[in-house]
Amino acid sequence: MLQLKLYGLGGQGVVTAAKVLASAIAIQEGRYAQAVPAYGHERRGAPVYADLIVDDEPILVKSFVYQPDYVLIFDLAVIEKGVNVTEGAHKNTCFVANSDKAPIEYPFSQGFGPVYYADATKIALEVLNIEIPNSAMLGAFAATGVVKIDSVCAALQEFFQGKAGDKNVEAARRCYTSIQRL
Repeated sequence: MLQLKLYGLGGQGVVTAAKVLASAIAIQEGRYAQAVPAYGHERRGAPVYADLIVDDEPILVKSFVYQPDYVLIFDLAVIEKGVNVTEGAHKNTCFVANSDKAPIEYPFSQGFGPVYYADATKIALEVLNIEIPNSAMLGAFAATGVVKIDSVCAALQEFFQGKAGDKNVEAARRCYTSIQRL
């Protein structure tokens, strides 16, 4: 069983990303996935998170994630707003960050597993003309190997459909190819 935590700010599509990723894993790849959104202070700019549990067997519990194997950070500003993105992380926890440079000064950059990063916001602006990095971040996450980029793209196309789907797929693929690792 893999456990994922997605952190971001209201308006960045964190909850939508968890749902799309669950679809990519469950429908496109035939595994089991369960998205658990955390509703509460969901307003534009406020810290939000969503959890995702992935397994090859049916998932019998519905629970928040307390010991994530993967953490996706849609905006590093959540740390400045008091969110502890390393809470529950273990020595092998992999972090995927939306950052325009190597995030070496952040607490997750040492003492944990690999750190991947890409400028998902820049890609979203260039491709979608909006600062909503969720599709780009799903492309970045695909670079970890947990889910195939083609599965992410198929789920995005199904969720957004038409030209919007095409643009979100382009954002995901661009972020996937621009990923870097610390």
